[in-house]
Amino acid sequence: MKNPLLSRRGMLAGAAGFTAFGSSLFAAKRPLDPWSPGVKITLQIPGDFKDDDLVFAKQMGVGYVAIPGAGGTAETFAAAKRRVEAAGLKVSNMGNSNVHNMPEVTLNLPGRDAKIEEYKQYLRNLSQAGIYYTTYAHMGNGIWSSQRETTRGGAPARAFHQKDAKGYWISKTFESPFSHGRKFTKEEIWENYTYFIKQVVPVAEETGVRIGIHPDDPPVPELGGVPRCIFGNFDGYVKALQIANSPNVGVCLCCGTWMEGGKYTGKDVFEAAKEFAKMGKLWKIHFRNVTGPIPDFVETYVDDGYTDMKRLMRTLVDADFRGILIADHVPTMVGDRKTGWAYSIGYIKALHDMAVDEKKRGFRG
Repeated sequence: MKNPLLSRRGMLAGAAGFTAFGSSLFAAKRPLDPWSPGVKITLQIPGDFKDDDLVFAKQMGVGYVAIPGAGGTAETFAAAKRRVEAAGLKVSNMGNSNVHNMPEVTLNLPGRDAKIEEYKQYLRNLSQAGIYYTTYAHMGNGIWSSQRETTRGGAPARAFHQKDAKGYWISKTFESPFSHGRKFTKEEIWENYTYFIKQVVPVAEETGVRIGIHPDDPPVPELGGVPRCIFGNFDGYVKALQIANSPNVGVCLCCGTWMEGGKYTGKDVFEAAKEFAKMGKLWKIHFRNVTGPIPDFVETYVDDGYTDMKRLMRTLVDADFRGILIADHVPTMVGDRKTGWAYSIGYIKALHDMAVDEKKRGFRG
């Protein structure tokens, strides 16, 4: 049977009261660009990147860069993309922290609809600039951390101890017991996510932008009175993807965050990567390590945590992962900021080459 809404498309389009949502409903969809074969090993560079940052990426032997940021127009995104491409590289994604971890959206606070409109315009800006992937995080009270500690060799690194951690995002700080004055229910958190994603999906499909959703960091079941019930565990992700019901909504699997969650995630990082890959929803990997699961951990070097990263890279290669892979939250090493990134990317590239070679030879050690 024909959808009555679609069969009346012409009449609806001409109606005086036709809404912006209805307009998105009938907008032409931009087909998703298929992932080309192979892992897109990517270097994160500063939002105000210099030419030296692009030279460094070329020297590292990566083909892609990821660029964070706050705000931006289609023109500024396109200008950055032109600079990157002139250096012989590609942009894997460009971020906008202003529409990332939005309490207004996650917790239904004043200004929610304005933030959703800002996010939708961000998607349009990306598409107009020819960038078709973005990472989104849905935390209502930021990333929670304790005072910085040190990891191997005395390198400063982020730490988390559940007894004294606070939430941070941009210029805001969130504290226990209630970061926003009260306790929120799981039902509220799900309702707020549904409200957001149902408005965003039509724009994502119209623009052809993939949205990879980042896990809650850390995935403690509740922090500051806010349940982390959606993107803090595997079953929550599955339900969220079903609600979105869109080819444009998938997963940015921050492996370090998933490791932090331990038993609370429902599946370990290897199982999660396999399952999301089977769904065709595994689009970006944050390849990093931590010392252990909550309630206490320190971020550490990629080769120094409690997870076997050789096994993780083999898991990704065996699953024919074709998305973006970055180093992330890299501990500060002696020298300038590039030292730690060079170490991490070099280690990642070696693991990747090992895993690809083993797969070709049909060998797993």
